[in-house]
Amino acid sequence: MHLAELHFIEFKTKIDQSGLGRCARLLRFSDVSTVFTLKDQKSSVVFIQQPHDLVVVAGQPVTLPCSITGYHGMVLWVKDGLALGVNRDMSGYPRYDVIGDHSKGEYHLLIQRTELTDDGSFECQAIQAATRSRPARLTVLVPPDDPVIIGAPVVSLRAGNSLNLTCHANNAKPAASIIWIRNGEVLNGAAYTKTLLRDGRRESTVSTLHISASNIETGQQITCRASNKAAPNGKEATVTIDIQHFPLVNLSVEPQPVLEGNLVKFHCAAKANPPVTHYRWAKGGSMITDATGDTYEVLVDHSFFTEPVSCEVTNALGNTNISRNVDVYFGPRLAAEPQSLQVDRGSDAVFSCAWIGNPSLTIVWMKRGHGVVLSNENTLTLKAVRQEDAGKYVCRAVVPRVGVGEKEVTLTVNGPPTISSTQTQQALYGEKGQIKCFIRSTPPPDRIVSSIYPSSSIPVFSDHLFLNHVSDIQINISFLFRWIELFYKYIIIFYKYLSKFSNNYIYILICMYAFSFVCINPSINIFSGQIFLNHVSNILI
Repeated sequence: MHLAELHFIEFKTKIDQSGLGRCARLLRFSDVSTVFTLKDQKSSVVFIQQPHDLVVVAGQPVTLPCSITGYHGMVLWVKDGLALGVNRDMSGYPRYDVIGDHSKGEYHLLIQRTELTDDGSFECQAIQAATRSRPARLTVLVPPDDPVIIGAPVVSLRAGNSLNLTCHANNAKPAASIIWIRNGEVLNGAAYTKTLLRDGRRESTVSTLHISASNIETGQQITCRASNKAAPNGKEATVTIDIQHFPLVNLSVEPQPVLEGNLVKFHCAAKANPPVTHYRWAKGGSMITDATGDTYEVLVDHSFFTEPVSCEVTNALGNTNISRNVDVYFGPRLAAEPQSLQVDRGSDAVFSCAWIGNPSLTIVWMKRGHGVVLSNENTLTLKAVRQEDAGKYVCRAVVPRVGVGEKEVTLTVNGPPTISSTQTQQALYGEKGQIKCFIRSTPPPDRIVSSIYPSSSIPVFSDHLFLNHVSDIQINISFLFRWIELFYKYIIIFYKYLSKFSNNYIYILICMYAFSFVCINPSINIFSGQIFLNHVSNILI
């Protein structure tokens, strides 16, 4: 077999001694004699242009130059020691193309839409001259993917909680740098980590930003900007902060102050995130069923002054309750009613009464029938009471320009009885005579025992009648005047007063003076035992 008859040979030998690559292609020859010119051409081959280090962004085209003067043989491009193709034949690499004027020795390598796989070391080799260019490093840069903020586009958190934002910028070469921006200012303090991917070239970056609760407001926008040499202007992702909170409520009351019986409008203004879902109204803790919206209208009375109206506003997080009293003008109303008292003589008597009214009221204590103000306080204290202190007392409250109220109580003083009668009472001679005396006794007697002096056989008749809730006693004495005249100048009737408070003798002296009966004023003649007898012996005729 003659060499001149060969049309194809399989070239599997090393291109040179450095072992930069092997060509595993079928090389087509039109003239086999060119195979034998390697040694002759080597001395005249010169690289006018050689590939040099380049940096390109993935997706962009790039051209690696190669011009050889004085050479008309086969040219081979090698990447990382592996042959790509001879002359213009790049059929295994559709994005690769050898361009230039071959008659001028131009064999430039054009890579369209560069990819990360194109990153590596390239050489241009003149095979038949056993000559190669210097190696050129093609660096392919990959911009990061669009950054992603976890939770975007809106991150919600509860009021009072701090915020943690995390931004991912993946698949970049070199690794992306991440900054956080708010209102045009860079936020410092973010944590930064990066991870090398399986291809050994690209990296993913994660940045975490912590913001305290006091340094954040709802509606703020925070931007994550990721950049590297392939994307110097950066790529951005923005998140809007949504601070959720319980309803913020303001309860207004109009008009104020207001007279009792007039119309008042309550308005419950609420700001809430999430939005308000429900309104509920109450007064003094009791539900108002006919009010459901943010407004409540009602004719007010005095109870609105002491029983607040509350508005409860609810959203998805919970509820907020706020209440207001109404400044209602109303006349005095008893808050604590005074009680009548019964006390022993010499003891203290303490009355209490409490009024409410609006505006501020004035309290006055007086004794009924007297114009003297005894107290302007809720309490009236009477020290060491006497029997003349007994009577009616009035607690009066005055609300200026609005109204007046009063309450009456009774003071009863326990002590010895007081006796009263007309000193001279008339009767016709020979007729039936009658003497009336009155005894005031507090407390009332348990019983009354009577006897007659000088003799129980004297036809004198007496009885007693309880008056005015048994505090007052009327004693009626009946006799025949003539009969008394014949036998006696006087008659003494004893009444023994028996009670828990005291045991006293009460007497009534009946005398005859010019056909008239004289009842010695018993108010000064209350005695007991021997004292009474001594007194009687001194005054009798």
